[in-house]
Amino acid sequence: MSYILHYAPDNASLIVRLALDSIGAPYETVLVDRARQEQRGAAYRQLNPNGLIPTLETKDGAIFETGAILLWLVDTHRAFGPAHDQPGRGDFLKWLFFCANTLHPHMQMLFYPQKLVGGDTRDQQRVIDGTQRTILQDLDTLEAAAGTVFGTDTPTVIDMYLACLLRWSAVYGPDDRAWFRLAKWPQLAQICARMDALPATVCAQSAEGLGPTPFSAPQRANPPEGSAL
Repeated sequence: MSYILHYAPDNASLIVRLALDSIGAPYETVLVDRARQEQRGAAYRQLNPNGLIPTLETKDGAIFETGAILLWLVDTHRAFGPAHDQPGRGDFLKWLFFCANTLHPHMQMLFYPQKLVGGDTRDQQRVIDGTQRTILQDLDTLEAAAGTVFGTDTPTVIDMYLACLLRWSAVYGPDDRAWFRLAKWPQLAQICARMDALPATVCAQSAEGLGPTPFSAPQRANPPEGSAL
């Protein structure tokens, strides 16, 4: 079947787009216009009651949550991650969900501190400072684990997830970018360089306006439609 990916440029749907193009699965895209808050509208919430991006329509119905979509694609297509009966499955699951349940939420705290503490700028800055320290620890952990079920010459959906998270760390969030330097983590930097060279990335560059080196030296998206923010 042809999937339907409900997406916004340079959002978590980018990870799913990379996976679909890497697998070679046919799909259509439907823009969720964040500038108009379409993700909060009744029509979109019928697919994803949480009002979050992405959602993937499949033969099994609409799937949301990035980690769940990626795992479903790996298992359905037996590609870009070990199957349930293959060696390394446990390691694959733990690092996929470390990205989805630990690192990704920490980045959301960094980008949207007001959701935690309201409008007080001093409280927001305390959240930002503490979250940056936590993310740096998360990245140290991932750097040490690279070369197992991710960070090899054969990419998995974990590499796709990580490359996007690293991209967003470099270009979004607080104006002060000094806290994040990709070169500090050579293994993670290699993941980004390898991702730049994937054919799936070429498709994403055109579709979402990601620039010439979207992962190794990223810049803010300039999409042909929709808004990244």
